[in-house]
Formats: sequence, C-alpha cells, structure tokens
Amino acid sequence: MKNTNQHKNPVLVYVIAIIAATGGLLFGFDTGVISGAIPFLQKDFGIDDGVIELITTAGLVGAIAGALFCGKVTDYLGRKKVILASAVIFAIGAVWSGIAPDSTNLILARLFLGIAIGVSSFAVPLYIAEISPTNIRGTLVSMFQLMVTLGVLVSYLSDLFFADEVDVTCWRPMFYAGILPALILLIGMFCMPESPRWLMSKGRKQKAMLILNKIEGHGAAEEVAHSINEEIEKSKNEISKWSELIKPTLRTPLFIAIGIMFFQQFVGINTVIYYSPKIFFMAGFDGAVSAIWAAVGVGVVNVVATLVSIYFVDRLGRRKLYFTGLTGIILSLITLSLSFVFVNELGNAGQWLTVIFMFLYVAFFAISIGPLGWLIISEVFPQKVRGLGASVGSLSVWVFNSIVSFTFFKIVNALTIPGTEIMVDGEQVGNPAGAFGFYGLIALLALIWGYFYVPETKGISLEKIEDYWRKGGKPRNLK
Repeated sequence: MKNTNQHKNPVLVYVIAIIAATGGLLFGFDTGVISGAIPFLQKDFGIDDGVIELITTAGLVGAIAGALFCGKVTDYLGRKKVILASAVIFAIGAVWSGIAPDSTNLILARLFLGIAIGVSSFAVPLYIAEISPTNIRGTLVSMFQLMVTLGVLVSYLSDLFFADEVDVTCWRPMFYAGILPALILLIGMFCMPESPRWLMSKGRKQKAMLILNKIEGHGAAEEVAHSINEEIEKSKNEISKWSELIKPTLRTPLFIAIGIMFFQQFVGINTVIYYSPKIFFMAGFDGAVSAIWAAVGVGVVNVVATLVSIYFVDRLGRRKLYFTGLTGIILSLITLSLSFVFVNELGNAGQWLTVIFMFLYVAFFAISIGPLGWLIISEVFPQKVRGLGASVGSLSVWVFNSIVSFTFFKIVNALTIPGTEIMVDGEQVGNPAGAFGFYGLIALLALIWGYFYVPETKGISLEKIEDYWRKGGKPRNLK
C-alpha cells in the first residue's frame, strides 16, 4: 500500500498555525489592555463612565469596519496579505494609543486599532482552517481562541506590571507593549505560505500542490486537491459577492454564523474582559492594583479552560462541548447574580464568592462557545464565499460586542434592585446582579438554539460540509 504520509511535515502545520494565531494574541491583547488602563486614564483625563464606554466601544466600531470591508478583499488578495496588513495596523495603533494626548485621540487610536482586530478575527481562523488537515482542523483553529485568551492574559499582566497607584500616566506603556507581538506577526507571516485552497481557487494549482504535499503528505494531497477541484467546478458559475450569502443553499450556514456569534457575545463575556476591575470594585475589592490582580486570575482561567477545549474539540466534538459549556454558563451566571444580590450582606465572603463564580463563568465559556464560534464560522461556508462568510460572522461579533459593551453600565443601572446599590470609593453605584441574570437568560436561549443549529463538523472535510448544504441538509444531522 502506498504511504500517504510521504513527505508529510506535521511540525510545519503547527508552526504555521502558531505564527498565524499570533493575530489572535494581538486581538486578545488589544481588547483586554483597556481593562487595566481604565482606572488610570479615567483619572488622568478626568472623564466619566460615558466617555470610558466610548473609548472601549471605539475599538469595536473599528472592528466592525475591518470585518465589513475586508471580507471580499481577503477572497481577492489572499489570506496571507490581509493578515500582514493587519500586523502593520496593530503596530501603528499601539503607538498612537500610547501617545494619545487626550480622550478624543485615544478614541481615534482605538478606532484605528479596531480595524486590525476585525480583520484578524476572521482572516486568521479562516487561513488556519484552510491550511489544516481535516483530522486536526478543530485543534488548530481553536489555537486562535487560545491565543486570544493568552493575549487577554498578557494584557492583564502588562497592566499589572505598569500599574502605579501614584502615577496616573502609567496606562501609556500598557498600550506600547502591543508593538512587540505585532512585529512578531509581521515578520512571521512573511515566511508562511498562502492558503492552498485559496491558491487553487485562483488557478495556481502547482503552488497549491507544493504546500499540500508538505502538509497532507503526497497521496493525501492528491485526494484533497481532487475534492477542492470538484467543489470549485460545482461553484465556478457562482460569484463571490454579498448577495450569494442569501441564496437558499447558503442561508443555513449564514444563520449559523450570525446566530452562534450573537449568543457568544450576549452571554456577556466581554463585560468581564473589558470591565473586570470595575466589576471587582463593585464586589468590594479596594484599589486598582488589587482589582487588576483579580482580573489576572480571570485571564489565567480563560487560558487554562481554552487548553481543555483544544484537547477535546477533535475528540468529543463540537456539540458536546457546546452543550456542556452553555449549561455551565447558565448555572455560573445565576450564582454570580445571586452573589451580587447579597454582596452587601456577605462582606468579604461575597468578594470571594464573586471571584469563584466569575472564574467558573469564564471557564465554561472558554471550553465551549468561545472557541467554537470562531471554529464553526471558518468551517461552514463554501470555498467561493468562505472569506465573505467568515467576514459576516466576524462582523456579527463586533456589532453584538459593541452593543453589549456600550450598554453594560446602562443595563446595570436599569436592572439594579432598589436597596441593593453598592458603594464604590464613597459613591453609590448600580448592582450588576440584574445584568448577569439577563445574560443568564440569553445563555438559556443559546442552549435551545444550539440543539437545532450547531453542526457536528468533527472529522468532516470542508468540501463535504459544502456539499451537505448544497443538498439541503439540517445542521443537527450533519455527520
């Protein structure tokens, strides 16, 4: 029997995935760094929570623009060039944020940085999915989410390192720290190959086969190339444009992409990522540094749980992880809400209960809908519109993320139960118990939605998934 693994280089695949996933680390760093910077820049600029919401949301609006306008560009220019461009934007945005002389400039800098966040959020998992062998695709694409969580943790550690209670300008080097990973991504991606599936879609078969031979092995590469060519032939009369996504055969993957990202965001996870020090202030922690320490704990839990997800995603499958995680999210949010209801009565015990339940909430998110959202949107769309489809999924994330982030304090105030208000630095503020209860209700709806619409894509090639939608298959029956 012919050895289909001849010339296969499994180490190369992991190196490619790790380098590309550095875009995820930057995504995580630049979304998380604002968390520890907020207490200091708020005092430095003398701004209120409304302006803080604008600064935070500016990055998300930029991400919407990046996801909206770069999907077609990614299909036209290729995955690699777009990721390289995002690295340049990350580097410039880090410098601009650090030197910002006022809140207006910081808002503009975050808006600019957001473009790179939006681009990397769909281009990186898309690139990894297209370059990965089928049997480890879930593991490799989930590395993107692992790097996102590592980026968040690195941002918290950077915040902690530079935090200085007596120097309100200490937030500036927190942003400068983002320059280094941006340079790593830029230099690393120069040495990486283009997606072989994209190359074949552009008729560059010889170059695509060189890459496939190294990744899949000679015999397997021929089979993969044959499958890719078949799907290209079936879709050769289709045009890569937005209107294609609403055709009957693509409505299901489109609904899956938008739906899973809606629930990923509306279970409220980024309220913790962006505002964890503020939330820990509400729980009774004293001082910005102690609150950042608690946030670092959130980052560590996020990374460890994502590692668990990576280990199991190609063993247990997508659906089992999804339902396990969502069940845990619901229970964690309920208990987190209750801990805030009684936070005034519980005293110091309430602080640590809040930490425990928040850690559980983050852990269940990180093993399930966190990485699964990015993985599934990179799998469900056909080659012809995969860039556009992944762009829509990413665009959905940033629209929903913006809404959740911009409304968090408003929901906290609107749903505060009279008599449960909290004192922070001598000022009475709202209680987040109602907000976390609201996110718990959304998580329950996500559990129900997932039964019908989360597909099991474990061990199924991208070309077979594409053919399944063409035949009108239902998501929960995909095998």
